Amino acid sequence: MGVYYSRPEVYAKFGFDRFMYLGSKYSIKHQKKIDRSPYLSDETAFANTLDQIKQAKKGLFINLVTMQNHFPYYNNYYDGSERFTPTGSAAKDEGVQNMVKDFSMGLYHSDQVIQKFIEQIEHIKKPITFVFYGDHLPGIYPTVDMKQNGLALHKTDYFIYSNAYARQHGAKNLTKATKLVSPTAFPALVSAQVNAKVSPYYALLTDVWQKLPVLTLDITENTINNYNTNMQLLTQDGEAVAKNNLTKEQRQLLEDYKLVQYDLTAGEQYLKGTFIK
Repeated sequence: MGVYYSRPEVYAKFGFDRFMYLGSKYSIKHQKKIDRSPYLSDETAFANTLDQIKQAKKGLFINLVTMQNHFPYYNNYYDGSERFTPTGSAAKDEGVQNMVKDFSMGLYHSDQVIQKFIEQIEHIKKPITFVFYGDHLPGIYPTVDMKQNGLALHKTDYFIYSNAYARQHGAKNLTKATKLVSPTAFPALVSAQVNAKVSPYYALLTDVWQKLPVLTLDITENTINNYNTNMQLLTQDGEAVAKNNLTKEQRQLLEDYKLVQYDLTAGEQYLKGTFIK
């Protein structure tokens, strides 16, 4: 999708050379859909990604956003969803049951093509490392209390995978060593996994990942029109950590991180240049 969140302008500012989407000037070669879904499938997304990887003559960074499992979930997009049986509060409402079933069937399709994608990149003689994650669970659990279960509703599976060629050249698999992470830690995790030399900025991200509790927004008070932007600190098991329980060194690191983020996003960008390259 090329229209939401000012993506063309934002990606250009991030430094991407191309933004490929339906309607862009770049051709989307593979365009398969599943059953009655109007969205291009994950299989399509990975097939187009493989084309870019194989054509690349040098290093390539790809940010792939898929649409297959996007809402709505009440239109019975997929055949076979009856194989899933929702339990708990979702089982009490037929409409919620059907949405959970359809979403689960979409995840099932995703699992199949992710496995296929991994098998395909295993045979490519280039170092490839990718991060797979979702941004949140869908809003199909109306009876679940956000205040009590906000973390669970925003926590999704992730993994970082390096293909055989990358592993032969020093990459390791670190995912199993980290239970809970903030998405902001992914660059540091990838750098560590491939044993890359890092800039001062990525060294800071590595310290934040390794030495501080998990940083996230406090999403327990979110409503549609009122987003709480307070920061929350969590243990690997998802337990809240009070800021005054941090060590002196941790508090200093957290303050340094805040100042760097402010400078790079809203400040004068004094650090732009060698610090982040």
